[in-house]
Amino acid sequence: MRQNSGGGYRIRVTTMPGKAHSAPGGSSPDTRQDTRPDARSATANGKRAPSGAKPSAGQLDLFASDPVHAPPKAGPAKKSAKSTSKTSRGAKSRPAAATAPDEVQRLAEDLPQGLFMGTSSWSFPGWNGLVYDGKYSQSSLANHGLAAYAKHPLFRTVGIDRTFYAPIRSEDFASYAAAVPAHFRFLVKAHERLTLARYPDHPRYGRMRNQENDGFLDPAYAADAVVGPYMEGLGDKAGPLLFQFSPQPRAVIGKPAVFAERLHAFIDALPKGPLYAVEVRNANLLTANYAAALADVGACHCINLIGNMPNPMAQWRHTNAQRGPAIVVRWMLSPHLNYDSARQRYAPFDAIVDADQTARGHIANLVHWAGLSKQPIYVVVNNKAEGSAPLSILRLAEHIAAVAPAPPPSEDNDKPRTGRHVAKAYDDDDDVPF
Repeated sequence: MRQNSGGGYRIRVTTMPGKAHSAPGGSSPDTRQDTRPDARSATANGKRAPSGAKPSAGQLDLFASDPVHAPPKAGPAKKSAKSTSKTSRGAKSRPAAATAPDEVQRLAEDLPQGLFMGTSSWSFPGWNGLVYDGKYSQSSLANHGLAAYAKHPLFRTVGIDRTFYAPIRSEDFASYAAAVPAHFRFLVKAHERLTLARYPDHPRYGRMRNQENDGFLDPAYAADAVVGPYMEGLGDKAGPLLFQFSPQPRAVIGKPAVFAERLHAFIDALPKGPLYAVEVRNANLLTANYAAALADVGACHCINLIGNMPNPMAQWRHTNAQRGPAIVVRWMLSPHLNYDSARQRYAPFDAIVDADQTARGHIANLVHWAGLSKQPIYVVVNNKAEGSAPLSILRLAEHIAAVAPAPPPSEDNDKPRTGRHVAKAYDDDDDVPF
């Protein structure tokens, strides 16, 4: 659904030439839907980054998923001496929310109260008409767009990625919290210093590249630099604190049993109270020991749709997710692409390009099962899952409201989500234990 220049919404459905993937298993390509209001928005809202381009300020490198966000700045917006039309205001005025159609408002009211859906970030100019009421620069959205984002009726959470690259102060967290309503919750990534056994061989790590990390699973550093500011700054608006373990060679991350033991000791030593979630991207770490370690310390596994990880049903079952304090889901990437190719294919992120009905159905089932077990569930969606995170969430909400859930998974549902580019996209040892 899109907002046109007259303030209403419209959807234009077309077949996107040259953008169809063959479905897994050799089935015919799906018909793609282009919900862009017109060709003008597709070029004015964002440019496709050339392969290998150096990230600009406010963007992350190839290890990242989304732009780094600065905390909302205090004080009134400066008035522009020029016209404040949609095409000229850019960073001159604070972003405002697009007016959601009545049917989207009603859909949001019908969703489970324990469901917190949102996107992995909020600073995308291509969301003009979907989330924001006009065209704003990425910088303007990063600094001032959170309040407008939080007014979307389907959004009750958002990811904060910048904390993965460096800790932030409690005052910065407090600025975020002040921009959103009382029911809103943040999913915060913990600093990667805690989750990298060895720093990758990448220029952004400087002299630490390819060196052993003495901060790996260090509870003292975590409590002081990560957990403390997160709790103090966000208060009641703190959602999951996510420890993301990026793909790492087995010789570096350790044997699954040893990893599970170290993870248990680490979380057990952290301050009590937060909802701790763990996302592993080495599939061989999803063992019974891992599930037992999380259960014993009251943490939960983050079900992630990325890379060679098993499908969500298998992750839910093998980690005993139904017994955890919450269910956390991150729908991050199409199974047919890596991050760079997805960014180029989907920018400016204003349309569903590669619809993934299977993933949508899996997540909808998880939402229903969370309701049965009276668990809160957090669902965070990336633009690179289907092409546009806001539209993916809209379709997911429609699916949740309209489709009856499937029964819990059985032993024969443990196949990983695989695609043409998965094996080459990640530096993992490709162990899939199921």
